[in-house]
Amino acid sequence: MTNALRQSLFLSLIWVCMEKSAVFNRSKLLPYALLAPQLIITFVFFYWPASQAVLQSFKREDAFGLVSEFVGLENYQALFAQPEYYKAMLTTLIFSTLVAALSLSIALLFATQADKNLKAAPVYKTFMIWPYAVAPAVAGVLWFFIFHPSLGTLARPLRGLGLDWNPLLNGNHAMTLVVMSAVWKQIAYNFLFFLAGLQSIPKSVIEAGAIDGAGPMRRFWTIIFPLLSPTTFFLLVVNIVYVFFDTFGIIDAVTGGGPAGATTTMVYKVYADGRLGGDLGGSAAQSVVLMVIVIALTAVQFKYVERKVQY
Repeated sequence: MTNALRQSLFLSLIWVCMEKSAVFNRSKLLPYALLAPQLIITFVFFYWPASQAVLQSFKREDAFGLVSEFVGLENYQALFAQPEYYKAMLTTLIFSTLVAALSLSIALLFATQADKNLKAAPVYKTFMIWPYAVAPAVAGVLWFFIFHPSLGTLARPLRGLGLDWNPLLNGNHAMTLVVMSAVWKQIAYNFLFFLAGLQSIPKSVIEAGAIDGAGPMRRFWTIIFPLLSPTTFFLLVVNIVYVFFDTFGIIDAVTGGGPAGATTTMVYKVYADGRLGGDLGGSAAQSVVLMVIVIALTAVQFKYVERKVQY
């Protein structure tokens, strides 16, 4: 076979493959084929468990889930008759507000400093990103050992300053400890997005503000921060979800919901009543209420907060 014939056959094969690829791309099934894996994952790991939780919230089951009885709204009635549940709601509100506000503000401060022309900027950015790789439970254990009332490296200096630090017995101290742990864990994530948002802002816009006589603070609030509003809005939604769900590992590792329920948030109460207390139906009802609250908060943010976002 001559080289010319080989080249002709090779080009013919390429042409046939291109024709088949073009036909496949024009197929109406292609969008569904591309969406199918993500849709399957979403259904299996979100919609199916959520539907099972809703169904289970209307039943009374034994601790092993072997015997169930349909009881209607009794689980919800018993839930909203518990004073402890309203206390968990208030604790969640305080905890989520503190963690979201502190983690966003501190991360924005660090990102503005990292965006400057510093000699050690790469090292600084690397150290800022590292905490994001730490699991929530591990982050909680680290902070617990640092502030342990008898073994902690920083507990003794606090005692030397006259503060009787004891998160094992004092509810305010325990809340402070879990807030610090959760904020430290989330700062790295917020820092990455804020730094990327700052680096995407054209320097010519900031320089134009400086030429017009605007000082650093005025340039930040009138130019930089409005241009960061899409990033800030995204991080606000992500941080609310993080506080409501992903902080479970921190609370479980540091305080276990104590002392006296001072750090028992809604998501930890779901675990405590279902896994530890054996009330599967009541725990499922709590998870449904928590899911509704998070969906409602997200919808409110998209409806009202997003209006102030400048894209």
